[in-house]
Amino acid sequence: MIRIEIIANHSVEENILEAFQHEKAAAYYTRFPGVFGVGASGPRMGDAVWPEENFVIVVWCEEAEAGRIERAVASVKKHFPDEGIKLFKMSDAPRQQVVYLPTPAAPPTGTADGAAAGAGTPEPPPPTPKRTYAGPEGENR
Repeated sequence: MIRIEIIANHSVEENILEAFQHEKAAAYYTRFPGVFGVGASGPRMGDAVWPEENFVIVVWCEEAEAGRIERAVASVKKHFPDEGIKLFKMSDAPRQQVVYLPTPAAPPTGTADGAAAGAGTPEPPPPTPKRTYAGPEGENR
């Protein structure tokens, strides 16, 4: 998966969204309106001194769609070279399985290794509930 972040001046927001439609890209995205900061294009603070504002669009997609998004943003940037349009593309790290282990209970006090005198094998953890799915006929799968 690829994460794309687009940070741009609010004045080109509609142009970028239209370019997405033209390229058939970024059907699903998250938009953060009214973003403030300082970049290479200058301050965007939304106040009386620096009245302009930016917006951010974040898209998670596959490589092919990332190329279409890049083309869409490049076409808008070509028409508005001074508006402060930036695209950042990040590849997710190799996926690793995350395993959540139960937190071990504190060992009993009284011995050097924490084991109580005469203690047998440790008690097994409680069973986890079985996850079921009720199909169309109501049976579990």
